[in-house]
Amino acid sequence: MSWDFFVPVCVGDLVKTGGINQYVVQEVVSPKHLPPYLSRFKAALRSQGPMCILEHFDTGYSVLQHCNSVELGVKEDILELLIQVVGGLSVSLPTLLVSTSLSAAERKEKLNAVKMSVFLLCKLTENLESDSCRQSIVTAPGKGGKKGKAGGEGLLQWDSEREKVLQVLIQLLQLDIRSLWSLSLVEEEFISCVTCCCYKLLENPTISHVKSKPTRDGIIHLLGLLIKKYNHLLGASVKVIQLLQHFEQLSTVFAQAVSVWSTEYGVRAIIGEVIREIGRKSSEELAREGSGVKAFATFLSELGTLVPELMIPNISVLITHLEGESHTMRVAVCEVLGEILVRVLCGDGLDESGKADRNRFFDTLQEHLHDTHSYVRARVLQVYTRIVNSKALPLCRYSEVMELAVGRLMDKSINAVKSAIQLLAAFIAHNPYSCKLSSADLKKPLEKETAKLREMKEKLEGKAPVAVIKASELWAAMEPELLVTVRTELEPTSSSENEQQEDEDDRDVEEVKEADDDRATAVRIAQYLRVNKYRNAVKLCVKAHSFFPESSMFASLATITPENLMDTLALIFKGSDEDASELSQNLPPTPQKEGEKEGEDGELKKQEMLVQYLKDTETFALQVERAISVINTMLYWKTTSVVQEAVQFCVTVCEFSVANSVSGVRKMLPLVWSTDAAIKDAVVQAYRRLYLNPQGDTVRMKAQTLVDSLSELMVDASLGTIQCLEEIVQEFFGSGSLLQSTVVQVLWERFTGKRETSVLYKRAAVLLLGMATRAEREVVLSNLDTLCSVALGEKVTEDFLLARDTVITICSITDHVRQSKGSPFRLPQDHQLFTCLTQAVAEGVVMEDPYWQSFMEQAVRLIYFLAESPDQLCSRLLQRSARLLLDQISEGGEVNKDVVQVQDGSQESSEQGEQVNCVCLAQLLALCGCVAFWQVSHLERSVSAELRRRRGETEEREEKEKGPASKAKQAANESAMEEELGLIGASAEDTEAELIRKICETELLAEENLLSAFLPLLVRVCSSPGRYSHPQLTTAACLALSQYMMISPSVCEENIRLMFTVLERSTLPVVRANAIIALGDLTVRFPNILEPWTQNLYARLSDEVPSVRQTAVTVLTQLVLKDVLKVKGQVSEVAVLLIDPEPHITSLALNFFNELASKDNAIYNLLPDIISRLSDPERGMSSGDFNTVMKQLFSYITKERQTESLVEKLCQRFRTAKTERQWCDLAMSLSLLSMCERGFKRLQECWECYSDKLTEPGVYQPLLSITAKLRRGAKPQFKAQVDEFEKRLTAVHTRGLENVESPEMDEENQKEGGSTESPVRRTPLPTRGRAKAKRGQAKPSVSSRGDDSFVTPQKSRKSKKTVITFSSDDEEEDEEDAVMAESETPKVTTPIARKSRRTRLRN
Repeated sequence: MSWDFFVPVCVGDLVKTGGINQYVVQEVVSPKHLPPYLSRFKAALRSQGPMCILEHFDTGYSVLQHCNSVELGVKEDILELLIQVVGGLSVSLPTLLVSTSLSAAERKEKLNAVKMSVFLLCKLTENLESDSCRQSIVTAPGKGGKKGKAGGEGLLQWDSEREKVLQVLIQLLQLDIRSLWSLSLVEEEFISCVTCCCYKLLENPTISHVKSKPTRDGIIHLLGLLIKKYNHLLGASVKVIQLLQHFEQLSTVFAQAVSVWSTEYGVRAIIGEVIREIGRKSSEELAREGSGVKAFATFLSELGTLVPELMIPNISVLITHLEGESHTMRVAVCEVLGEILVRVLCGDGLDESGKADRNRFFDTLQEHLHDTHSYVRARVLQVYTRIVNSKALPLCRYSEVMELAVGRLMDKSINAVKSAIQLLAAFIAHNPYSCKLSSADLKKPLEKETAKLREMKEKLEGKAPVAVIKASELWAAMEPELLVTVRTELEPTSSSENEQQEDEDDRDVEEVKEADDDRATAVRIAQYLRVNKYRNAVKLCVKAHSFFPESSMFASLATITPENLMDTLALIFKGSDEDASELSQNLPPTPQKEGEKEGEDGELKKQEMLVQYLKDTETFALQVERAISVINTMLYWKTTSVVQEAVQFCVTVCEFSVANSVSGVRKMLPLVWSTDAAIKDAVVQAYRRLYLNPQGDTVRMKAQTLVDSLSELMVDASLGTIQCLEEIVQEFFGSGSLLQSTVVQVLWERFTGKRETSVLYKRAAVLLLGMATRAEREVVLSNLDTLCSVALGEKVTEDFLLARDTVITICSITDHVRQSKGSPFRLPQDHQLFTCLTQAVAEGVVMEDPYWQSFMEQAVRLIYFLAESPDQLCSRLLQRSARLLLDQISEGGEVNKDVVQVQDGSQESSEQGEQVNCVCLAQLLALCGCVAFWQVSHLERSVSAELRRRRGETEEREEKEKGPASKAKQAANESAMEEELGLIGASAEDTEAELIRKICETELLAEENLLSAFLPLLVRVCSSPGRYSHPQLTTAACLALSQYMMISPSVCEENIRLMFTVLERSTLPVVRANAIIALGDLTVRFPNILEPWTQNLYARLSDEVPSVRQTAVTVLTQLVLKDVLKVKGQVSEVAVLLIDPEPHITSLALNFFNELASKDNAIYNLLPDIISRLSDPERGMSSGDFNTVMKQLFSYITKERQTESLVEKLCQRFRTAKTERQWCDLAMSLSLLSMCERGFKRLQECWECYSDKLTEPGVYQPLLSITAKLRRGAKPQFKAQVDEFEKRLTAVHTRGLENVESPEMDEENQKEGGSTESPVRRTPLPTRGRAKAKRGQAKPSVSSRGDDSFVTPQKSRKSKKTVITFSSDDEEEDEEDAVMAESETPKVTTPIARKSRRTRLRN
């Protein structure tokens, strides 16, 4: 073969004249003539094998050249042939490659065949891929969601063919075909041909889908071969970066590819190359490339997840992006750090370098918990959650990270808050401490162990020497002095000294003899040296040589010189390690024994660790408690997702038995009434998970666990909590659970006492039975006798609370609760239940049980709900109770201290006896009021509903009796007129309602009715607080009187003045609070009667007792928001509560205005009046409080038109303001508005209203702050106007209005305004007489009236008043006037007659 095939850069290059021995295509066959050429190609392939490509290359090339015009079948045929050629080469080449007899011609032939076949296959694959993508766009699903048939089939076929192409290329390139090239250098063009095909396939939009996984894996492995064997490393890294910039979907694909290349193919350098390329990107460049940044970030995150250990060497390159502007890259780097910390730098087996890296990475993550971008903060919190869940967070960092997480609960970003809650839940779930202990429980153990540690340290300090000095250091210190002693001893001595020396020598000899060996003698010498007895040590050492001449210690003393002696002493004192330990055991002043010392040190370390553990646990417990308190408040946020996370957190802390966890579980219970289905479902699921999915081996054990957990939740629970829990438990009993019957059985056992249990759990059991009854009435109905005998029998007076809860349970079977539409379900009067109830109530009247009243109220309610003719039953009950009380009075045995002496007028009401027990009388009056209330309710609900039901049945019966013809005729005659007038069914209902009203008005309090007998007594007790001063009696009487007033308008009118007198003058806060609630109910029932007294209700908002203020704001909120009370200027009294010292009252007032703001323009209409009332000098509100209130109220003004109108109204009020303080308040109010351009224009137009007040700093400074706000972000033209206005303000403030408005200023104004007319100089300040007239016309404030004037407000005469009108009043259609219009005034009013009032005052 004389030619070589060179892979061209462009396909068209092959038809051009080539170089020497370069292959050139001879003939490009037209599409029409291709079929016979393809047939010859197939035949040659069958006969010659894959080498036929050398002869038929032009056929394949022709298809490639006419790819856009040839038929799809031709492309498929040539593709199939090329796949067979490449596959055949991959089969035939291995034997040739290993043979040593391959000639150069054969090698060239094989090489050309490989290059030709691979070139054609890759280029054809690229073309088919382009056609496939183009076809998928054309045949994309339209509105109907259907694809074209042909397109779908073609695409499906290509998907399978594409995998075959990749497979044969992998098989070929896996062979060592480099030997076919000279010097094994594969040409770059050949590699590029294959890689371009791979990268072209990767550009497919569906390459990351699951269905494309085989193709994706094939491309990754093919590129891996090229990188490993064919030197494609640099090219691949560059291509990865380029494709990531343009195809965001490739981020996960390339992350998988790079991990495969680095692990399976061992090319770890690819990670460094790619990361370095990303690291070179500047922050400005990344900020420009939106999609590229996302792709890079996702790529890094995925790669960190797949191969975190290989990211560590290159992490320094990525860390630089943490300082960049792209928050997406910061998130990616933080996620990479998180994966490294979780999977690589974790555990206790790290070396020093690993620990340093771990600490550095944790510090970096902690810094970014305070990142400027909320998305980064949220994702870093999520990274920490993964770290904590994986138990990879070092214990020493728990407290620090926990504190940061609690701080993030206050983040402005909702995502960050949710992530912080998740992190805290992970901390609690995986904490290494004991969460069952609260910080209060940990305090005492910590103090105890800390004191013990202190004692141990003091004990050790007393025992141990000041410092442990080594023997060598001691020797260095004593050596000079010892040398002097040695020289002295070796000098010749006198005779007397010789005698003394002989005595000492004898003693030394004895000491040497006592020591059996040389070792003991050496110990004795060392002891002398330690206690500074140098002379004795030297003498003993000299003598020892004579006794132990063979000893190695004293061998050098054969010749005694100072140097030899010093060397011997040094050897003895310092010695070897073994000698030192032995010496130290025999020396008296040395430190304690080594073993004992180590034991004490170990105990000390253990104690220190225990104290540190307790400290860490206490810190953790405090942080958890703080987190629980914060997250509990989030249960009522408006953001659904935050509430769901808070609910989940409460469940987590409860499951792990954290202290105070039940508080959150109880607090989230009212959310079962939430209108948001997601929140309601979250709470229901939470309670189902905590309480309704018990654990146990048997069904009975599960039932007992369920009952225990629910009972524990209900113990000491409020009525509201029980009602909320009822909603969840009812769902359980209605679900038909297998546990249901067993749970009911366990509850009955607890209630009846078959299983010993406390009284609290008995009450919980009976309440749970009531909840079950709502799902199945027979649960209680079939066991009424049991309930009566256990809770309402002879021992009922011992536990009225159990009796009350039993009555509540029985009430679950009534129609009022079940809302049945059939005939009413009632029991006969002689039923055992009513016998027990009336006896218990009557006997309780003459007892002094604090729980009797709550039982009595539920008992009377049940009688009216369940008994036939309940009015007769209650009448007999009142008679019996009154008789028992009179019997107690007549007996007059023991006189209780709480008695009332009946004198004078009071004897009229109690004919017999002299003394009556106040508590018993209070209970009788409470019973009267309760009966009166439920009698009215019975008439208006039960009786009225029964009348309607009977009327409906009658009408149905009459319609059935009438024939269809007469029915149609009647309908034709009557329907037209009645529909026109809207009277269908109305007349009958009116008749029924009138009947009920007549009964209430005439019969309920008639003389023959027992209720009427108690009304004078109630009035007497309420109107004589001095005589009847007992708190319980006064409270009961006032409440009962208010219930009597609900009966009819006449009773209400007669006693309304008395009730308001009690409201304002009673010394008991509970009476005033009850009166407010009662008057609120009366306002709903008789609004026309109560309307003139509205200001007296508002007056209680300033009561000195917080509980009364709280009740007042709660009642008024309900009345105003339900449109029972018309919103007027008195709302300023509610505004004052925004600065109440009690936080709960402040939150109620804030809630009032939040709800009021939802009504159209309500706050906007009221603001001018509120400002006037709050800035009134007689009120005396401080400037700071005024600003606080106004800041909150102005936050509700969001519309530009409202702002503009308020600017004008407030400016106009400068004219009528009386004092400097009012000017300042108006100016401050203006500054609180979110001023817009139109508002500023209106402010300029009203210049004359406030210009003469600008000399006051309190007016000037707020107006100046308006200009500062307007200047921010203003356009140049508008900014110039603001600057001019500011100059004008400053000029008037500094020089005065008269000095500023000069002709020069006028000329400037003319130039600015473009006007040629001469200005008329006017002084905006009104004349004194005019000002006085205006002030005289001002309406006197309500607050100036005295509390003792309880005069019914009379209708004011229609006298003309001077009214200031504003231009904005005409524009605001829905603005409410401060004075009621004629049409709004009630037509039928019932004023209190003066005669009756005077008579009552005289009495």
